[in-house]
Amino acid sequence: MSDTLDRLKALNDRLEKKLQAKAVSQTGGSDSEIAVAERPSSQTNIASRPPKVSGHSSMSEEKQKSVKVPKRPSIPTKSPLEEHTGLNGVKKEEKLLHQRLLTFLQFDAQEEPVRSENLRRLSELFLELNIEKKVRHIEDIFIYKAMNISGIGLREEDFGEVREGKYVQVIAITYEPDKNGKKKAKNVSLGYFGKAETLAHDRKNEVIEFVLRWRYEKAFQNLEHYKMLLDKVKPIDSLY
Repeated sequence: MSDTLDRLKALNDRLEKKLQAKAVSQTGGSDSEIAVAERPSSQTNIASRPPKVSGHSSMSEEKQKSVKVPKRPSIPTKSPLEEHTGLNGVKKEEKLLHQRLLTFLQFDAQEEPVRSENLRRLSELFLELNIEKKVRHIEDIFIYKAMNISGIGLREEDFGEVREGKYVQVIAITYEPDKNGKKKAKNVSLGYFGKAETLAHDRKNEVIEFVLRWRYEKAFQNLEHYKMLLDKVKPIDSLY
């Protein structure tokens, strides 16, 4: 198994621990491991202006004409890539999607930095994998009940392994009523990435990470849902 897959599995384990810690904190425990990373301060170097040449000089007009006045150094303009990026090299479009998710899900990013960072990376992968071709508004990816990958294993025993002859797709699952009003599962392809055995390793890992991060945001939402239900039924003086 590649180093990248090991890191993805480590990410999987780390997020699982964060979710468990969050669940404990909601029942009276603490989550001291979560810390907000400070943004590095940025400084802008401004070119100094050249000395002014006085118009009142004892030199003759011919000598004044022969004196070369130094040109004012031009301030470098931003490259197209820099114009398209914001703080810490984050793409403006990615930042916009991240903010839309925070607004849609209605939680404080400072109080839940791990969840916020998970959504930031999810927004980045949403763009990288061109999921917007199938899901126009990023917040709509949470209307689905589940998400899986065809052509790549996600279980503990086959994590990251490709299935030869299969095609890699991100599959979202929703439930819709049939003509009799009975709900049935419906699979929706959110992205098609070709044959599993020919898929580039980096792309494969991005697909895995996207699904993992989607699942963990859904897990956060489930925690909030059950916490709300517990708040309705538990005694006022209950410790848990």
